[in-house]
Amino acid sequence: MTKRNKIIYWVATIWLALGMLSSGIVQLFKVKSETDFILHMGYPAYFLTILSSWKILGVVTVLIPKFPLLKEWAYAGFFFAMSGAVFSHIATGNSVKEIFPPLLLLILTMVSWYSRPAGRKIIPINTGTINQ
Repeated sequence: MTKRNKIIYWVATIWLALGMLSSGIVQLFKVKSETDFILHMGYPAYFLTILSSWKILGVVTVLIPKFPLLKEWAYAGFFFAMSGAVFSHIATGNSVKEIFPPLLLLILTMVSWYSRPAGRKIIPINTGTINQ
């Protein structure tokens, strides 16, 4: 992995982690503006507890070494949560200002996942070929 790729990975991953952690904490503590916002989009308030728990656990998983399969699940969860958030904002007619944060986290998720070092990827097992 080149130095450039390491920098891209760590910048994207740190910003992703900060964004997910900060939004997870706000959701975990059910800050009134966040609760009002989630209710406005048609979700129940308890959804904040579920979402925040998975965000915080996902951040820990992405940052710790090893556990490549668990990392794949964390990235998938971030992707589904943020793409769902973008769609929810669009479906409820929210402004671009409100769509931008989850869209940015979605992009950071993809950049971090794509640029991750080999040690943080699942390495396929070579089962050989079957000669017929």
